[in-house]
Amino acid sequence: MTLKLKITTLVLLASFIGAAQEVWTLEECVDYAIEHNLQVKNTSYNNESSRESYRQSIRDLLPSVSGSTDYSIRYGRSADPQTNDFVNTEFFSNNYSLNASLDLFRGFQKLNSIRASKFIYKATQEDILQEKFLLAFRVMSAFYDIKFFEGLVANTLEQLEISQANYDLVEKQVELGLMAGADLYEAESNLLGDKFLLTQNKNQLTNAKLVLLQEMNLIGATDIKIQESLEETSLNQQVTLDSLYRSARGFVPLVKAQEYRVSAAKKQMQATRGDLFPSLSLFAGYGTSYFETNVDENGNVIPFKTQFNDNQSKFVGAQLNIPISNGWANHSRVKQQKIAYLQAKNNLEIQEQELFQLLQQLVQDNSALVAEYEQSLKKVEAQELAFTIAQKRYEKGLINALELFQAKNLFGVAQNENLQVGLRLKVNQTTIDFYSGLPIFNIN
Repeated sequence: MTLKLKITTLVLLASFIGAAQEVWTLEECVDYAIEHNLQVKNTSYNNESSRESYRQSIRDLLPSVSGSTDYSIRYGRSADPQTNDFVNTEFFSNNYSLNASLDLFRGFQKLNSIRASKFIYKATQEDILQEKFLLAFRVMSAFYDIKFFEGLVANTLEQLEISQANYDLVEKQVELGLMAGADLYEAESNLLGDKFLLTQNKNQLTNAKLVLLQEMNLIGATDIKIQESLEETSLNQQVTLDSLYRSARGFVPLVKAQEYRVSAAKKQMQATRGDLFPSLSLFAGYGTSYFETNVDENGNVIPFKTQFNDNQSKFVGAQLNIPISNGWANHSRVKQQKIAYLQAKNNLEIQEQELFQLLQQLVQDNSALVAEYEQSLKKVEAQELAFTIAQKRYEKGLINALELFQAKNLFGVAQNENLQVGLRLKVNQTTIDFYSGLPIFNIN
C-alpha cells in the first residue's frame, strides 16, 4: 500500500467515525456563540436601558400632575379651621388637592435632552454590533487554530508513517546483515520522536477545541468537529488602503457609536446652556377639605359632601424664573459639558486613527503573506523532492540514516510552515473582506 493510499484510507476512516457527529461550519459557530454569549446579552441590557431613557425624555414633555390627601386628628389646644379661634376640643380633618404644571420654555433643555438620549440609544445599538463582531473574530481565530493543529496532526501522521516504514526497512536490513544495529537504534529514535510530536500536536488540538467551545459557550460539550474543507485562498486579492478605509469608516460599529456619542455630547452641552436662560411655566391646582368643627346653626356637623363642594378652591397661574447668580454654577456646568464634547470628538479621532492603522497593517500583511505563501509552496515542493531522492539513496546505502532523517525533518518543517502561512493569509483575507463590507458574518 502506497503512502498516499494509506493517508487517504485514514482520512476516510476518520470521516466515517465522525459521520454521526455534528459538523460545525464557521458561520454556525459564530451564530451559536452570539446567541449564547453572556457579554452580548449584557450589552443588550444596556441598550434596553438607554431606550427606556430615550422614551422617558419624550414623556418629560407631558404636564406634571400630582394629587395628595391627608387625614389628621388634633388634640389639646389648636386653632379651629372655621373660626380661627383656639379650642381644646378633639377633632379631625382631611384635605384633598390636585396640582399640575407645564413647562413652556426652559432654554430648549428638554428638546436637546431628547436628541441627546436618542443619540445615546443609537450608540448602544452599535455597541451590541461591536460586541458581536469582536466575538465573531475571536470565534474565527479559535476556528482557524483548530484547522492549524488538525493540519499539524495530519502532517505528523504522514511523518510517522515514513518513520515507521524506514524503521521496518532498517529492521529487515539488520536481520539480513546489510545494516548495523546502530542504524536500527537511530531509526527507532526518529520513530519515537515522531510519536512524541504527534502526542504534543494532539494535545494542542484538544486545547484549541476547548478555546472554541468556551467562546461559543457550548455547555456540556467536550469535543467539536468542524468542517474539513475551506474555501481556497486567493493569491490575487486586490485591495487599496483608501477604498478599504472608506468602506470600513462607514459601518464599523465602534466608530459609528463614537459618532453618536459626539452628537449626544453636543446636545447635552446645548441642554446645559438652557440653565442660563429664563424659564416660563404654567401651573394650576384644585383643592378641598373637610373639618369636623364645621357645624350648622343647630350644632350639627356639616355633611362631607356639602363641605367637599363648599370648600373647593382653584387656582391657575404662570411662573417666570430668571437666573441671576448661583455661584456661577450654571456657567461651570456649561464649561464642563463643553469639555466633555471636545473629549468625545477627540475620542472619535482616536477611533478613526486606530481603524486606519489597523487597516494599514492588514493591507501590508496581505502583501507579505501572499509572497510568503507562494515561497512556502515552492519550498514544500523542493523539500519533498529532496526527501524523495534521499529516501532512494538511503535504500541503496548511499547515505546514512542521519542524512535521511534530516531530509525528512526539513520536509516536515516546510509542510508546517506552509500550513501556518496559508491559514494566516486566510484569516487576513477574511478580515479584509469584512472591512470591505462583505457579509462575512451573518450579523444584523
